[in-house]
Amino acid sequence: MPVIFVTGGAGYIGSHTVLTMLDAGMDVVVYDNLSSGHLEALPAGVPLIEGDLNDEAALDRALTEHQPDAVVHFAGSIEAGESMMDPKRFYRNNLMNSLYLADALVAHGSIPIVFSSTAAVYGEPEVMPVFEDAPKEPTNVYGESKLAFERVLTAYERAYGLRSISLRYFNACGAYPDGHIGADHRAKTHLLTLAMLVALGQRDHIDVYGTDWPTPDGTCIRDYIHVCDLAEAHVLALNALAGGAASRAYNVGVGRGFSVKEMLDGVDRVVGKPIARRITERRAGDPSALVADSSRIRSELGWAPKYTDLDGMIRTAWAWHQQNPNGYAGRGR
Repeated sequence: MPVIFVTGGAGYIGSHTVLTMLDAGMDVVVYDNLSSGHLEALPAGVPLIEGDLNDEAALDRALTEHQPDAVVHFAGSIEAGESMMDPKRFYRNNLMNSLYLADALVAHGSIPIVFSSTAAVYGEPEVMPVFEDAPKEPTNVYGESKLAFERVLTAYERAYGLRSISLRYFNACGAYPDGHIGADHRAKTHLLTLAMLVALGQRDHIDVYGTDWPTPDGTCIRDYIHVCDLAEAHVLALNALAGGAASRAYNVGVGRGFSVKEMLDGVDRVVGKPIARRITERRAGDPSALVADSSRIRSELGWAPKYTDLDGMIRTAWAWHQQNPNGYAGRGR
């Protein structure tokens, strides 16, 4: 049974992936400083090592003790808008700390790694949907920091034989179907999470950052992918590396874009009432549209999303928020 070492495994995408890996018969060890993750999001019995990636001694001890067959690297900062205001934090968390991890993996025999990357590496694509080989011109520091570590991985494979698969996520959304894990309220960055808080009466409104974008309804367009489909992509990537696959980057998106207005209209339908919206100025670093061409991961790894209906994705998020109106606060593991 393979042992998988998961950095940031107590976070939103990380916790869903941990559960999916367990269902696939993998042993999982989580390394997380819980700065944004939640102990309560982890299944009982999953070992948690509380630590920082820049603690080289702690990281070395953890890898020595657990001898993982592969690593999945989620830990990092993810808020694209905030990256433009605090670039130092993003370069430290997403690049410098990741370098500590890469060095440790090389020191332990070049343990293969699945890297949590992002569609933000593409910036404002000229052709849509966007292919993996499209130009990489990020419009925000978040995308720059993730692209920088993708390039580190390419160099480390050439020099040290460190194989990797980088998964370029589009917009993760939704929650585990039974509602027991989801996007915690304290991570107030994602459109759907913010909309849920308005529906719950915990926020007065949701901001719409511009209605003058070059899109059919004037609001930004994104490819929304259900978090469980995203988790499944990690299992397929781990299996590919275990089978000797070469390093590769893959888009992980459904291949259809929905605008901010379409998403919020969907929330209105699912919750049964309109949620208040406030139109505000554009946000620095936002591309107008990002939609995936995911043919590579479909053909090479056999990935196929189960959630392709917008309202179906929203319903899983609403189930989580209704069952957990205060997020993980007060819940026992």
